[in-house]
Amino acid sequence: MNRIKLLPEIVANQIAAGEVVNAPSNVVKEMMENSIDAGAKCVKVNYRAGGKELIQIIDDGVGMSAIDARMAFDRHATSKIESIEDVYKLHTFGFRGEALASIAAVSEVELRTRREEDEVGTLTMMSGGEYRSQTPVSCSKGSQFMVRNLFYNVPSRRKFIDGDNSRLSSQIKQEFMRVALCNPQVEFELRQNDALLYQLKPTNRAGRIVDIVGKHIKQNLIDVEVDTSVARIEGYVGRPSAAKKRNNEQYLFVNGRYFYSQAMQRTIIRAYEKLIPEGCLPSYFIYITVDPERVDVNVHPQKTTVKFADHDVILEILQAAIRETLAKSGAVPLMDFSLENRMEIPVMSGEQRVYREPRIGTNSEYNPFKEEYIDPTAVMPDIPFTGFDVPYTDAPITTPRTKMVNEPDEEYTLQTSSLTPSTVIEYIDEEVEQTSFDYVESSMTLTSPTLGEVINVGGGYAIAMCNSRCVVVCLRRARERVLYEEILRSTMVGAVPTQRLFFAEELTLSLEEYQLLEAHATEFAALGFEIEYRGEGVISVAGRPAILDQTTPIDELLYELLHGIEHGKMPLEEERRRLAELMARRGSAGYERKTKTTEAEEIVRALLKCDDYSFTASGAPIIAEITHDELRSKLAK
Repeated sequence: MNRIKLLPEIVANQIAAGEVVNAPSNVVKEMMENSIDAGAKCVKVNYRAGGKELIQIIDDGVGMSAIDARMAFDRHATSKIESIEDVYKLHTFGFRGEALASIAAVSEVELRTRREEDEVGTLTMMSGGEYRSQTPVSCSKGSQFMVRNLFYNVPSRRKFIDGDNSRLSSQIKQEFMRVALCNPQVEFELRQNDALLYQLKPTNRAGRIVDIVGKHIKQNLIDVEVDTSVARIEGYVGRPSAAKKRNNEQYLFVNGRYFYSQAMQRTIIRAYEKLIPEGCLPSYFIYITVDPERVDVNVHPQKTTVKFADHDVILEILQAAIRETLAKSGAVPLMDFSLENRMEIPVMSGEQRVYREPRIGTNSEYNPFKEEYIDPTAVMPDIPFTGFDVPYTDAPITTPRTKMVNEPDEEYTLQTSSLTPSTVIEYIDEEVEQTSFDYVESSMTLTSPTLGEVINVGGGYAIAMCNSRCVVVCLRRARERVLYEEILRSTMVGAVPTQRLFFAEELTLSLEEYQLLEAHATEFAALGFEIEYRGEGVISVAGRPAILDQTTPIDELLYELLHGIEHGKMPLEEERRRLAELMARRGSAGYERKTKTTEAEEIVRALLKCDDYSFTASGAPIIAEITHDELRSKLAK
């Protein structure tokens, strides 16, 4: 009796699936790469229950005919290669022809696809690796894959992923980001349980990195670029000051394909030697381009391990490129003071010397106060010193005062002689940096203000009569001041009112952001946030501050608040003021563009009830006076 038998095709496919697909994230990776190979300009991904219940991939690629759609699920059926030579000069992600067959063997798959020249598309259904049906269907150009009940027929593997949705979601997001980072020209969208997580528009590499990782990384990236006959290396590395003990912002790509290499990681860290603390890791996004015949990606079915024919040379090029980049940025000294390969200069004495030492001489008659040392054209210092670059004047130097917060009302002198009505608006313009407002004359303090008529003149400004004085009010800054004091009062006595969301919004933060948010959970709760901490950097926001405009994106608001307090520890009261300032600034952004006349009057009246109605919490002026002298000078002939 023969002991060796051929395995049934379904069993062979399930065994092969263990190498290609061992988690829902592998399905997302393989399907996204197939969409890119199909020439898609837009790829949309949606998953439920960590990918176990559903994984949906929609693209606008070339699509397939009915015959191609059926053959695509057969093992070793592919449109990427035709001969063995093609394996060693790959220009596509896929080439084995195993992905769809492996996925279909352990799940239920629906494929809707249509080519541009076809009037109707095709619906192909597979279950457990077996063909079920194929029927005509109306669908858009491209392909739509729906993978349901992953590992439903492999209980031993299903049990390892049951009840671990958070980890599975993190893996899917990681694979999504890897594919998106090496294809910035393609639009991507990721949804979790039908809720939008990422919507990435076509851009360049730097733009895609910022869109995925966050705005904070933009100022920490340095360009890396070197082109040699062996390889071209491009991308970005992080500044040494931004290195972290746990860093997930590390990506390597070769010919547009993500891969992992411990040797390259060690080489990159070696380039930062003595620049970062021990145990810290830098950020890097390295794109390597080599001749396809000089790199082998056919090492493992998941194609994350590659072999270079010029491995050692590429490592040397990579380290030198990063070291040179850090040197140009000022992180590494350009001069090398090491003793290695130094030039030996022999020491000679007596008549053997090839140089002559200069003779030392002194002038015992030198006196800098002698008449011949004085420049006759110099101005005699016969005027009192008034400071560097300050013109002399006989008038006494005075500094106008401004009413401080909680200071008793007194009459103060307002000096606005240096301003004209045309410059008042210029100084208040929100786009000008705060340092542009370091003019005491551009602001005013009103004592016991009596408000007259308020006129909304557009552009974010209103003109009002206060105590018989004509003033201009920056509405956005007025709104910011009112919000600041309202938020501060609420946090001092309790909490800012919370607006419950109809659907909780799930966000994924970096590990540092997550830990910082968790450490300040009480302060954020006092600001009106209702947050559930789920671990792995994932939070669920069920409520937001009701005091703010509900159109303000929650993720952007949390990002600004977190990064406003991340540097160092502050006393609790100072921290609350800082958070209130940041939230008020965000809540007032764009306020002036939609302000009506009645709203302008309301915000001005609310401003005059504030403890300090002259300046925002950050010190920017809110009110400026237009004097009669300025008007007369403008209208003078």
